[in-house]
Amino acid sequence: MSFDELLDQAGGLGRFQIFQLVLFCVTNILTYPHIVLENFTAATPDHRCWVQILDNDTVSGNVTRTFSQDALLRISIPLDSNLKPEKCRRFILPQWQLLHLNETVTNTAEPDTEPCIDGWVYDRSYFPSTIITEWDLVCESQSLKSVVQTLFMTGSLLGSLIYSLLSDRFGRKVVYQWCLLQLGIVDTAAAFAPTFLIYCILRFWAGLNFHFLHSVGVVLMMSSYSIGQMFLGGLAFAIRSWHTLHLAMSVPLLVLLLPSRKLVESFRWLIVTNQLEKGVKELRRVAHINGKKNAEETLTIEFVKSTIQKELDAVQVKPSIFQLFHAPKALNVIRCLFSFHFRFSYGVSLYGLILNLQHLGSNIFLFQVLFGAIMLTARLVSLWTLNYMGRRTNQILFSFLAGVSILVNTFLPQEMQTLHVSLATLGVGSVSAAGTGCTLHQIELLPTVFRSTLGGIVTGFQRTGAMLAPLLMTFLGYSLHLPWIIYGVIILFSGLVILPLPETRNQPLVNTLQDVENNTKYSRKVKQEDTSTKVTQF
Repeated sequence: MSFDELLDQAGGLGRFQIFQLVLFCVTNILTYPHIVLENFTAATPDHRCWVQILDNDTVSGNVTRTFSQDALLRISIPLDSNLKPEKCRRFILPQWQLLHLNETVTNTAEPDTEPCIDGWVYDRSYFPSTIITEWDLVCESQSLKSVVQTLFMTGSLLGSLIYSLLSDRFGRKVVYQWCLLQLGIVDTAAAFAPTFLIYCILRFWAGLNFHFLHSVGVVLMMSSYSIGQMFLGGLAFAIRSWHTLHLAMSVPLLVLLLPSRKLVESFRWLIVTNQLEKGVKELRRVAHINGKKNAEETLTIEFVKSTIQKELDAVQVKPSIFQLFHAPKALNVIRCLFSFHFRFSYGVSLYGLILNLQHLGSNIFLFQVLFGAIMLTARLVSLWTLNYMGRRTNQILFSFLAGVSILVNTFLPQEMQTLHVSLATLGVGSVSAAGTGCTLHQIELLPTVFRSTLGGIVTGFQRTGAMLAPLLMTFLGYSLHLPWIIYGVIILFSGLVILPLPETRNQPLVNTLQDVENNTKYSRKVKQEDTSTKVTQF
């Protein structure tokens, strides 16, 4: 009897497993939006320099009786290349002559201007407050928004390393609850941050706890991420103040601590750490919840120990990860290292799109809901295509579609808004579908004995890409197209690194290095038979 069959003795997919899945899905719906929270809490409204003649109540009250607001704005703020008021500069002195100039006459003397030394005036009709208006993160400071997003992603990367080690030492359940508690407290505190520096520190701290909360499940969990994005779009539409939105997304996490107490510790971890007696106790608890009345009689220590003897032996003689690189046994695993590049490219492009909604269109609420819906649909479509196309073709096809969509959208005229939305939606959906295929391909490629270690390395590359994605937006100061060209090109060419990887569709999962070697020999044999058949037919 195998380890998985032993779990079936505890009730299989019973009430406890359903409760656990529901809890994890709800947790993901509430925690995943914390990645893209700055789409709304750091939205940049229209703004201009503060000028005394317009914004000083004492002065403007007398002047506006004679001149309209538009006239005063014209003499106070210069126009940009699009004939709209400049956002970052103002005239040193009011240019009264501009009210009387004939439009056909060109002014040979350019009036002197200066930066917004007295601050800015913001359009608060769309957002009453954001961290941008709170700490004036505009003009020379506009790149600081990307810094906040990068800090969160950096925290996520470091947290995946730190809490993976802590979970091996103290167990999965206690670390999961600790991360949930910290994320709820830290992001609640971020809503009351008195300075931008403290806000950055709190968001970095929040990122530390984020990754471990998302290390369970595959497709079902990824689908809940999409639902979380749609949920955030609707909630942000209803709550425009960034303080209140932060609280609305953070406080419910503290409530989830109550049902999380009913979770049980990982049985595999208890076996690995030689806590067999506690593992049996947890297994009996699960069986009792699932309705198995005679669990204490059947699930004895002796029975469980004899059942999982292979797993106990594997713990004692666990192979070194360096054996993966000894040819020829680990040929497929060495090829699997190419997936590091793909996951990195996936992280750059996906987060480059979903973290910068304001650059794609004006209605960011619609974009947030639309992106969540299309990513959910794309993952379901990807599951269907994986069965018919195979793992490699799926990733190559969707990577190509994503790259082309992003690049075409980059150079599309701004007037074609409908086509802009369509291409942006196609791009994020294709990236999501390619990522789903990569996740499944990775699971099928890696031997079970190394899946946790190598899976963590691959995820680390994705987090590194996600950390880099917002930093690329700082290139907007050099070119409005450069960040989007990078997002498109990197995912377009990432499909090429999939070509050396073996196809795993309809292949048995590998558990040991011997399985990897057998699969490699089987693949070679199939290729030889196909070649012989083609020669015979010819």
